[in-house]
Amino acid sequence: MSGKPELKGRAARLARLLPTGPGQAARTPFVLLVVLLLGGGLIALLVLNSALSEGAFKLDDLQSGTKNLTDEEQALQRDIDAYSAPDALQRRARELGMVPGGDPAFLEPDGTVKGVPSAAPGVRQSSAHTPLVLAPEAMPNGPAPTPGR
Repeated sequence: MSGKPELKGRAARLARLLPTGPGQAARTPFVLLVVLLLGGGLIALLVLNSALSEGAFKLDDLQSGTKNLTDEEQALQRDIDAYSAPDALQRRARELGMVPGGDPAFLEPDGTVKGVPSAAPGVRQSSAHTPLVLAPEAMPNGPAPTPGR
């Protein structure tokens, strides 16, 4: 007789479901494989979650930087609009001593002058504004001597 008692009824049916003998040793590598796969999956999930969190923080930083730059751009555009407004340009031109221009004259493509130019109102004509003739024949003392003669 063997060292194991014989099972009857329900116990015998349950005993047939459980493997006996050499099959017991093959279970250990399978369990280790499952544990390694689960552990590797958890570690991969943790790394992926950390990478996504880092990306979310970078995205948040970039969005706040974009908002700051957009606000700065809008402030600069408001400044440009204020400086280029007609009344601001007129005030600044007067501060620089500029006056509104007179009637303009236009040159046609064939070289004829269209219109009669006039000086700006409030500007007196002086000899400082008339161009000097630079031709040597027009000078009162005659042509200037050249060096070396």
